[in-house]
Amino acid sequence: MIDFWPLIGIVVITVGLALKLNTLLVILVAGVATGLVADIAVMEILSILGQSFTQNRYMSLFILILPMIGILERFGLRQRAEALIGSMKKASVSKILMTYLLLRKVTNGMGLSIGGHPSMIRPLIAPMAEAAAEKASPNLSDEKRQSIRALSAASENFGNFFSQLLFIGTGGILLIKGVMADNQLDVKLETMALWALPTAVASFVLFVAFSKIVEVRLLKSSTNQSASATANADAQKEGQ
Repeated sequence: MIDFWPLIGIVVITVGLALKLNTLLVILVAGVATGLVADIAVMEILSILGQSFTQNRYMSLFILILPMIGILERFGLRQRAEALIGSMKKASVSKILMTYLLLRKVTNGMGLSIGGHPSMIRPLIAPMAEAAAEKASPNLSDEKRQSIRALSAASENFGNFFSQLLFIGTGGILLIKGVMADNQLDVKLETMALWALPTAVASFVLFVAFSKIVEVRLLKSSTNQSASATANADAQKEGQ
């Protein structure tokens, strides 16, 4: 009878990634769990993990860079970003989202995280985008407001997902480096980060074009509705 218990690591990885937990932590737990069900001694498991870590010295880059990231965030990096975006009082929906997207990509390329849906999109970016749309077209329906909020959330997704490998100290690119090194594929971190740049640029251009199209459609539709309402009101007055 085939023993499927050693495959428990696959289940751990699947569940961990589905819950959006820390990738490296999930893989570590999966490795330990697989070793335990395979009757490998705990000390031997730790020895294998330690040997893998020392052989792949690139993983220590994140530990060395972490204090710098903490210092920058401690001295108000996010507050400065909020002030920059908040100063755009006369901006349109697309300009606000483009500015945030660009800022997100640049800071990701520096290994910094200033964004996120709970910390930036919900309290700052989405309300500013809605306010900009209201100035251009006061009669915004709830459906159009939801579209603007969705577009604001998309700016975070485009900014984070398509630029997280621009920095050589992120966990994702270090994990890729380790896997490729284990398969005798010698690729430098700088090379991988460089090849991630075209994707980051292309995603920025794509989002800019898409946000412009959505903004034009929303405002045009609102303008037509407003003009139609005004014409109906005038017709009712003439009929009276």
